[in-house]
Amino acid sequence: MSIGIIGLPNVGKSTLFKALTKKEIDISNYPFCTIEPNTGIVSVPDERLKKLADFFHSKKTIPAVIKFVDIAGLVKGANKGEGLGNQFLSHIREVDAIVHIVRVFEKSEIVHTEKTIDPLRDIKIINTELILKDMETIEKRISDLNKEIKSNRKEAIAEKEIFEKIREELDDGKLIIQYLKENAEKLDEKALSIINQIQFLTAKPIIYLLNSKGEELPKDLLAEIEKQNFSYLTMDAKENLEISELSQEEKKELGIKETNLNDLIKKSYQILNLITFFTTGEDETRAWTIKKDSKAPQAGGAIHSDFEEKFIKAEVIQWDKLLEANGFQNALAKGLIRFEGKDYIVQDGDVIVIKHGQ
Repeated sequence: MSIGIIGLPNVGKSTLFKALTKKEIDISNYPFCTIEPNTGIVSVPDERLKKLADFFHSKKTIPAVIKFVDIAGLVKGANKGEGLGNQFLSHIREVDAIVHIVRVFEKSEIVHTEKTIDPLRDIKIINTELILKDMETIEKRISDLNKEIKSNRKEAIAEKEIFEKIREELDDGKLIIQYLKENAEKLDEKALSIINQIQFLTAKPIIYLLNSKGEELPKDLLAEIEKQNFSYLTMDAKENLEISELSQEEKKELGIKETNLNDLIKKSYQILNLITFFTTGEDETRAWTIKKDSKAPQAGGAIHSDFEEKFIKAEVIQWDKLLEANGFQNALAKGLIRFEGKDYIVQDGDVIVIKHGQ
């Protein structure tokens, strides 16, 4: 799963990326410093993993991970190719969710492409470019469906109705993700499948990251984010980068707490609708990532494809219950370990042992 970091040029995207990934990248003070997207793998912080590994004295500890992608800054007219916009928009299409970083901080020596600091305006610029690109995609799809209707493909009529409804929402300035949230109960699996087969830019889950050095957040900005019902975080990207480069000893000496980058990583994990289950023992404790509401065989498939195909049953216990029981044998003796079949829906925090055929 991947998270794209987007925004206007010079808002702090590459600074945030470097703080998250510890990768050496160019964060110079000029637009389009980033051309090709930088990518980095980030561990998902999870105290449960550490507690399990410590208890079982595991030789290896392997966390869940998310890929972050630093995408070059978008500008007005990106949907028409301005500022290499088509190239950058295609990079957004390839990620699963978006961290939209918005500049709130004032610093005259750092150039702002719009000359002034106005976070709400900046959000609208980016969203407009994404909407216009999705409109272009929809027009092309409807044109193709009209041809299919003439060729008597019956399903094409229903598909066209879905895309025409989405086009109306985009015309009103709404993101597709808002439409999906508002109509979650009305849209059946078939309709969602039709929509999801096209990688719409505005259908991706969003976190707004407000890059602030302590400035008061504009009320109109917060009102708009709350109206859209999106997640947001406030942080100083540069300060987080500086703290992330300190050793644990230096942080302790300076009395510096950990950065709030972990909050962003966790929130990113959540908006992707992911959960974590664990396998644990003396050799290895590992966090595995699956979609929420996945069933036990799919959890097995995350470990190895054969485990899903040849799934028999799963031995399941919540991580804290396992520790409270002082290990697997005691947990089994106390009847705390459950034996679940193919229809069991895996819960976040489950410790699972998959039983499978040969």
